[in-house]
Amino acid sequence: QVLLVESGGGLVQAGDSLRLSCAASGRTFGTYAWFRQTLGKEREFLAAIGRSLSTNYYADSVKGRFTISRPSAWNTVYLQMNSLKPEDTAVYYCAAQNKLCFGYGCAVNRREYEYWGQGTQVTVSS
Repeated sequence: QVLLVESGGGLVQAGDSLRLSCAASGRTFGTYAWFRQTLGKEREFLAAIGRSLSTNYYADSVKGRFTISRPSAWNTVYLQMNSLKPEDTAVYYCAAQNKLCFGYGCAVNRREYEYWGQGTQVTVSS
């Protein structure tokens, strides 16, 4: 059974940092990603990382503040979030797809991801 479990969300103040974790089980994936969603809005792509550590992709809205990474064991992925803003408040989701994405168009498309976690809430107060 494939399972993605996020953790690390919480309530922080503007300017603080937070690290989200995504633990995967059941199989090895080609590409992992983080998305977020607020009420009434579409799920927004944030960052993706491929099996090859050199293939990372970021949304312009978080580039320079958020970093996606994974340790050498290919079953945990992190999202380090720095300089958090109130507009970063959302439910954050981990996602995975079987293939390795080549190109930003693949990485950013939420329909390419077959597996999703249950989400973790991040709230940033001003």
